[in-house]
Order: sequence, then C-alpha cells, then structure tokens
Amino acid sequence: MSTFILAFGFFLVMVVAMGIGYILQRKSIAGSCGGLGALGIEKACDCPEPCDRKKARQEKQQARDKKLKEWQENQIL
Repeated sequence: MSTFILAFGFFLVMVVAMGIGYILQRKSIAGSCGGLGALGIEKACDCPEPCDRKKARQEKQQARDKKLKEWQENQIL
C-alpha cells in the first residue's frame, strides 16, 4: 500500500509542477523532434475537404505568394 501512495504522490507532484509551469510560461508541452513534419507528412488526416481554418490559411498563403511574385517581378535590382 505504501508503494501505491508513493507512486500516486510522485505523479501528483509532477502534474502540479507541469501545471505551475504552464501558468507561469503559458507554453504548452511540445516535442523536440519535429513530429510528422520531420517525416515529410503535411497533414495527419486524409480529409477530402479541408476545414475552414486550413482554407483560410491556404488563401492567406496564396495571397502572400502572389504579392511576393509581383514584388519580385517589379524589383529594380
């Protein structure tokens, strides 16, 4: 029974420490190896229709790419 209490106490302390760290730094836990991006996988699901947020990001990226292309075409140097 003492082993169970000791293990429970250890995990409780770890959860509280992570909670305090989140409150102080406002950062979520993140991996350091790059995850799926390191493998070259762009998205995790095979949805035929992307969500609204992804559509908005794609439109924003396309507009940015268009502006960059126009800027490069009109560049003096």
